Amino acid sequence: MSLCNLLAFAAIVFLTVATRYYSITEPDWVCWDETHFGKHANFYIKGEFFFDVHPPLAKMLIALSGYLTGYNGTFPFDKPGDLYGENNYLGMRLLCVTMGSLCVPLAYLIVWELTKSTAASLLASSMILFDNGCVTISQYILLDPILMFYIMLSAFCLTKFQSCKNSFNTPSWWFWMFATGVSLACAFSCKWVGLFVILWAGITTVMDLWELLGDLSLSLFEISKQFIARVLGLIILPIMVYLFWFSVHFKMLPNTGPGDGFFSSAFQSTLKGNPLYMASVPEDLAFGSMITLKNHRAGGALLHSHHHLYPKEHAPEQQQVTGYSHKDDNNKFLIKKAYEDYDANEPVEFVKNGDWIRLEHAATKRNIHSHNEKAPLTKHHMQVTAYGEEGKGDANDFWRVEIVSGSPDNHVKTVRTIFRLIHVNLDCALHMGSKTLPKWGWEQLEVTCNPVQHELGNMWNVEGHDNDRIPKASPELFKPSFFASVYESHIVMAQTNSGFKPKEGEVTSLPWQWPINYRGQVFSGADHRVYLLGNPVVWWFVLAVMALFAALYGFHAVRVQRGYK
Repeated sequence: MSLCNLLAFAAIVFLTVATRYYSITEPDWVCWDETHFGKHANFYIKGEFFFDVHPPLAKMLIALSGYLTGYNGTFPFDKPGDLYGENNYLGMRLLCVTMGSLCVPLAYLIVWELTKSTAASLLASSMILFDNGCVTISQYILLDPILMFYIMLSAFCLTKFQSCKNSFNTPSWWFWMFATGVSLACAFSCKWVGLFVILWAGITTVMDLWELLGDLSLSLFEISKQFIARVLGLIILPIMVYLFWFSVHFKMLPNTGPGDGFFSSAFQSTLKGNPLYMASVPEDLAFGSMITLKNHRAGGALLHSHHHLYPKEHAPEQQQVTGYSHKDDNNKFLIKKAYEDYDANEPVEFVKNGDWIRLEHAATKRNIHSHNEKAPLTKHHMQVTAYGEEGKGDANDFWRVEIVSGSPDNHVKTVRTIFRLIHVNLDCALHMGSKTLPKWGWEQLEVTCNPVQHELGNMWNVEGHDNDRIPKASPELFKPSFFASVYESHIVMAQTNSGFKPKEGEVTSLPWQWPINYRGQVFSGADHRVYLLGNPVVWWFVLAVMALFAALYGFHAVRVQRGYK
């Protein structure tokens, strides 16, 4: 770099620090999504397991910055507007503002690497430097500045790798390829939208390999070496880094917490303090056991009922049965024989494949019941209710146990046995899908009776199991492998992401509004108002340049096709 270039770079860095670090302690209350990511930092510091739809890296970095600067994880982060008071939140904001600030010099270096032009580098970095949205989003405890940093770092490393792509097997070639792979993995480990920079890197790599394939001076062996090297550095290494962050995530959250209910019973058995940890439950299910039932579909919830009735339009007005992801006494059921009440004086009798049973809701003494009425949302399924008084009902309370897997002796095992519950009269299976009931159903999951018996949502396992007459099981029976835990985490994250809906009354924007900077986001609506909105000069200038580029590129392509020089 020339002296002029170094001075320009230094000026950009100085202005970045001046604009980003200015008044980062203000406002001194929770702003917007700080309420979420501050809570996540609390969980990491206290080691309590929680569930979130994003991968863990950015959240772990926020927690680490808070811990290293003296934050103890006790501030509740209940809602936007809560005063921080004496709690040390500054370290977490400093991390975010530092990583957000690094995007500006990285932009300068990327454009310099591509053009060797000081003017072009200044222009590109200035657009990020003076963008109000980039400034605002970098000053608060959010995942976005960390994500932006790793995306920019990935772009920088890939640009450097491209600049030495003709120097195969040199130290710089290997360094920048591995740096690109690690950066891509870290971007994806913050938020899944990091996938877009991975796609860009993938397309660039495919184009490079295509050029190599057309180079007649290279042997097939030499091309194969380059291909294998790129697979190692840009596929295998990023996957290993991504899995590493998940292993750290699981290690940092060894204790039970508010996220348990989103995961399978086997996963929960790894969390200290969970009733399933160290097998603090009997193994074989028996009549008279008090149990909770977990839907075995990835991300499935617990079978649940409560005193509230179905509304009149879903007659008969019987008690609701739903799926609920959180631990609750309303998830508990007593398992009984179909035609007999439980007698504690009789010998223990285990539940086997083919047995007819009733499930009595512990809190309301009503049985899980189905009848020939349409379900409230899934109209080709039958409605499931809780019916009867003091455990007395009718023949529509009878269910047949049909074991699918995990039972070498034909007994239903806690956690391990997967089974269906088939309604004896209707020949349909107790089912939990992904549909959410309206407000009258407390926005819990719909539970139905499914005439198609072999769908995944019909599978269940016993999660909680309380019966003092049965010995406890070995802890090794329940523990899943690391890869099984990672796979389940991703299924739950994906399903929860796909189920997100705007809250009633929430102001949202449409996709066409995003590039034109039509609407921003309120961060703080109190006395010290904070509103995130991009700089319209920057955004509209970029849109105009993109449109002009597309037009000129198309014009040039037509001229080339017609033979004009």
